[in-house]
Amino acid sequence: MTTDIRHIVFDIGKVLIHYNPHLPFSRLIPDETERNWFFANICTHDWNIEQDRGRTWAEAEALLIAEHPAREEHIRAFRKYWHEMVPHAYEDSVAIMEGLIAEGRDVTMLTNFASDTFREAQQRFPFLTKPRGVTVSGDVGLIKPDIAIYETHTKSFGLDPKATIFIDDAPVNVEGAKAYGWNAVLFSGAEKLRSDLAAYGVKV
Repeated sequence: MTTDIRHIVFDIGKVLIHYNPHLPFSRLIPDETERNWFFANICTHDWNIEQDRGRTWAEAEALLIAEHPAREEHIRAFRKYWHEMVPHAYEDSVAIMEGLIAEGRDVTMLTNFASDTFREAQQRFPFLTKPRGVTVSGDVGLIKPDIAIYETHTKSFGLDPKATIFIDDAPVNVEGAKAYGWNAVLFSGAEKLRSDLAAYGVKV
C-alpha cells in the first residue's frame, strides 16, 4: 500500500509520551478496588475529557467536589499530581518523529490535551516543539474523534487529506481520521509504526 504521503500527523499521549492516571493514585489510594471505583465513578474518563475540550480545572473540580465533598482531596489531586501521570517519553517513537522532521517531512501533531497541561508538557519534553505545529483540543474546543477537529487541523496547516497519515493509539480516533478522509494507523509500538509507515511509502 503505497501512496503519496506528504503530511504526517502524530497524536501525543500514549504515542510520544506515557500517560497513566493511576500512577500517583496508586500512592494516594493504595487499595486497588477503591482506586478503580474512584476512576470509574468520580474522576472518570468522561470527566477528564471535558478538560481536553477546554473546561477549566477549577470548574471541573468544583463540579465533582459539590457531588462528592468527602473526596475533595483526591479530586484536587488529579490536577495537582498530573505530572506524575506522564513520567517519561517513548524514546523510540520520538526518534521516528525527529527522524521524519530531519528528513524534511511535514510533521504536525493533533492531540486531546488540556491547554495548560499541554504547555507544561512542552516545557518538560522539548521534542514537542519540533514539529511544524500542533492542534490542541483544549485550545479549539473540539476533541477527537469529532470530525470537526480533523477539519480544523487540515485547514490550519494546509494539509491535503489524501496525502495525510495520522498516528493515534485509540481505534476510535483512527476511525475518525479515516472518516474525514485521512489515512490513519493505530499505534501499538515503534516497530509496528515503522512498518505501517513503510507500507505507505514513508521509510524511517
